[in-house]
Amino acid sequence: MERMEASTDRRARRQDVVVIGGGQAGLALGYHLRRAQRDTDFTYTLLDDQPGPGGAWRHGWDSLRLFSPAEWSSLPGWPLPRAQAERYPDGGAPEYPTRDDVLSYLSAFEARYELPVERPVAVTAVREGADGRLAVDTDRGAIEARAVISATGSWARPFVPEIPGREAFEGAQLHSAHYRTPAPFAGRRVLVIGGGNSGAQIAAELSKSARVTWVTLEPPRFLPEEVDGRVLFDRATARYAAIKAGEDPGRPYTLADIVQVAPVREARAAGRLSDDRRPPRAFTPRGVVWPDGSEESVDAVIWCTGFRPALDHLRPLGVIDDDGRVAVKGTRSVRDPRLWLVGYGSWVGFAAATLIGVGRSAKQTATEVAAFVGGTG
Repeated sequence: MERMEASTDRRARRQDVVVIGGGQAGLALGYHLRRAQRDTDFTYTLLDDQPGPGGAWRHGWDSLRLFSPAEWSSLPGWPLPRAQAERYPDGGAPEYPTRDDVLSYLSAFEARYELPVERPVAVTAVREGADGRLAVDTDRGAIEARAVISATGSWARPFVPEIPGREAFEGAQLHSAHYRTPAPFAGRRVLVIGGGNSGAQIAAELSKSARVTWVTLEPPRFLPEEVDGRVLFDRATARYAAIKAGEDPGRPYTLADIVQVAPVREARAAGRLSDDRRPPRAFTPRGVVWPDGSEESVDAVIWCTGFRPALDHLRPLGVIDDDGRVAVKGTRSVRDPRLWLVGYGSWVGFAAATLIGVGRSAKQTATEVAAFVGGTG
């Protein structure tokens, strides 16, 4: 495979396919593109802006746990190895891999399949190039490609809702994207704002050493202890099939429901997750105003409020809609058929933002891209 050399040559080079992003979606694409090369002669490369393997998983908090067992948290071709029990003294935890388990797996996956990842390479724009190609501008020069697959995910665009007075709040604020350990918050009054599994896990961890109030839009819904990512994926699959068949899908378990991994189960049993409230009406310089008008002093706020697709590099193509997404048919851009998008969520494929789900849309995309650059699609 052609690889980018560390040089000062700024002239554009050429690849048939450029994948932007080297996280889980990029690696799944790399795996399927590698397989597609058996039938179609083309070159491809993956551009990753991180200093090492792992994508967004490099930035997860230290104690983060998946809420699916290893066999339900794997990329195509090679299962994530089950964790060793002796590493987890809290009991039962080997069922749920940690952030470090995933990082090790993604690094090994990349090496196992000898994927042509170039890093660190920051993509600044995708624009019209020469001879009908797309030009991918990077901090190490331009690459002209016949097809581009954007797989940048959403970690670079954390979302924080607008609440009056938030900018005037004098305490610490950070998004879950940048939370790592509870140490800086020990003994402090902390709001964890946002439901879902990230909010639950961070609130559970902080509650051991800080005064935590967990803020959610609705009272948190804890799933039965036997329900984990396997069940969620199965239920979501059945719901997806029902919708496609025009049938009543019923109410599914969702990612807003809390999977009781060991740290959450422990915190709940100890009563440390019982102080949950609805979002504040406003912030003050030193705290918040609750919906009933009462005020409370707060030292810090951690926002577990999700992310938006990181697509600014595609703006020169004029393909981004008002909702911040790109109109697609399957994973292929409607406005520019040289562009595909993988891994951003359900709008580009069922369960496309999950480790196990991204493989399906990555396979479809690799097949289409190989046909396109091979002159048959």
